[in-house]
Amino acid sequence: MKRHVALVGFMGAGKSTIGRRLARELGCAFFDTDDLIVSAHGPIAEIFSSEGEAAFRRYEQDAIGDVLSGGDAGVVALGGGALTVAENRAFIKERAHRIFLRSSPGQILRRLRRSRERRPLLGARPTLTKIQELYGERLAHYADADYVVAAERLSDRGILDDILQWLNEKKISL
Repeated sequence: MKRHVALVGFMGAGKSTIGRRLARELGCAFFDTDDLIVSAHGPIAEIFSSEGEAAFRRYEQDAIGDVLSGGDAGVVALGGGALTVAENRAFIKERAHRIFLRSSPGQILRRLRRSRERRPLLGARPTLTKIQELYGERLAHYADADYVVAAERLSDRGILDDILQWLNEKKISL
């Protein structure tokens, strides 16, 4: 069984954008677990408000299981909180090469302020303090990745080249 490439990191780190481009370059499928959840259950903000975070995490776990269990290997963009669930961490570690797109909380705040997407865990107006707090809680899980891209000062092309070089060095193909 070929393993997937899973992009991990905080919300707004660029996992979906980079994931789509990486999959195109590798000639494989791209999966975004947040998009899969929205397709099956509706907008994430509505899930959080009507069903709560626990329901969202169950849907997320199902999406991760579906993607990593079936078909050919591809590139997977995971939600920022996917690794907060121990079962997800173990399953992803077993089934995917994990790549952490590391950005600073300040850069994430700037990106999130430009985004039209509302992030339920950060509220209507994300603050640096809230991002730092949540990022700090999750950092150890992200940093346990197989590879870390210091994405802070890289263009999207630079991030892609960094990932492609690592995949080539490790002789990983999809």
